[in-house]
Amino acid sequence: MATTVSPATTHDSIRPTIIEALGNTPLVRLTNVTKGIRTPVVAKLEMLNPGGSVKDRIGIRMIEEAERKGWLRPGRTIVEPTSGNTGVGLAMAAAVKGYSCIFVMPDKVAPEKVALLRAYGAQVVTTPTAVERDSPESYYSVADRLTREVPNAFQPNQYFNPMNPRTHYETTGPEIWEQTGGAVTHFVAGVGTGGTISGVAKYLKERKPGVEIIGADPEGSIYTQPENMHTYKVEGVGEDFWPGTFDPTLVDAWIKVSDKDSFLAARSLTREEGILIGGSGGLAVHAALETARRADDPEALVVVLLPDSGRGYLSKIYNDDWMRENGFLSRFAQPARAGAVIAERSGETPRVVAVGCDQTVADAIELLRQHDISQLPVVRTGTPLASDNGDPARIEVQSVAGSIQERGLLDQLFRNPEVLSAKVSAIMDGPFPLVDANEEVERVVPMLASGAPAVLVQRDGAILGVLTRADVLEFVAHHRGR
Repeated sequence: MATTVSPATTHDSIRPTIIEALGNTPLVRLTNVTKGIRTPVVAKLEMLNPGGSVKDRIGIRMIEEAERKGWLRPGRTIVEPTSGNTGVGLAMAAAVKGYSCIFVMPDKVAPEKVALLRAYGAQVVTTPTAVERDSPESYYSVADRLTREVPNAFQPNQYFNPMNPRTHYETTGPEIWEQTGGAVTHFVAGVGTGGTISGVAKYLKERKPGVEIIGADPEGSIYTQPENMHTYKVEGVGEDFWPGTFDPTLVDAWIKVSDKDSFLAARSLTREEGILIGGSGGLAVHAALETARRADDPEALVVVLLPDSGRGYLSKIYNDDWMRENGFLSRFAQPARAGAVIAERSGETPRVVAVGCDQTVADAIELLRQHDISQLPVVRTGTPLASDNGDPARIEVQSVAGSIQERGLLDQLFRNPEVLSAKVSAIMDGPFPLVDANEEVERVVPMLASGAPAVLVQRDGAILGVLTRADVLEFVAHHRGR
């Protein structure tokens, strides 16, 4: 008897597995964040891959190539260093094919990413971010060690696996070419392993040699700051070494983007275009808008690749408290500067009241009482003791020797009343922290909140004023809701 097959199970639009749903992500024109820019900008929405990122494309390709070469067989374990997205791509493919996974991640990644990988059944190991690549603690080194130690382990190694750029040469590049009808003139992408930009660039340049490829790079990465590398908070882009999957000769120009600009661009795109993206997408958008402004050509077409969704960053870049704590978001419509707080301070107290090293503790107490304050900077002999708008005398930064506080004086007097006649230098504490007058108040608050009773505000080498918690509270209350 013939077997009856339901039409619903054979329809061409039904994918046999999640793997066949990869790719063919849409291009969307950006209209609100591009106001005032003549060059059109369109975004390739890679977060619409089934695993949520551009890395879905290479996960399955690396696994299938390893299977073809006999490096990966049933029962083996996949081990990979990742900032999250490649891990999801591998974990998704491994779930379909029946492999187990261990992923090693730097500890700067958002907790949502760790939870996501564990949801796929993977084991996750986190390592310190601020270590050299060759350190035994780096996520590269730990992944290498686990690959050696775990029985039947295999590491795809996205940083040196040729299937990484080849995948984008064979899929992402052709998609962009076809979706734009060959009209693309500029392609912008963040550079991590370099596989995406290298593969796409190679394909586009073969079809249209004049297309311009722009790499977006976070401040502190080797690509744009090889002599001054440092840690940064944007995830998944930039490197501290040159991956084998990256061909730098294909990049025509670089745009370096700060953490702050990356995160603010991501938030703007989400709120103005309705496209929820991560920090690396914000980095790419910032660079794409800068590229479009420079081109200033309505006949050009900038394509920017958005690698992932912002759902993995809700506890960070979409959390106002986290953004403020890290100095990326202000509570004020305009950035509030330390010097402005000093300038707006009410009352008759001079901006700086100081006591000399050779003065007595009794003199210091009298100054505290006279000006109704609770702390004093201590300066060396011969330095003026008060400075305000009516007194042009300068108190040089280098003249500051220490500080005294009401609480410490009380403790000293309670234990030894004779300390009243002692020199201030005998009982003073270390100097208050020093900040520039142009420093944002958002960055000063953590100093005051973590224990410093006051900070010294300087401009051009002279002390402009002493800034206390009470001063900041008064300023915030006065400017609230403006």
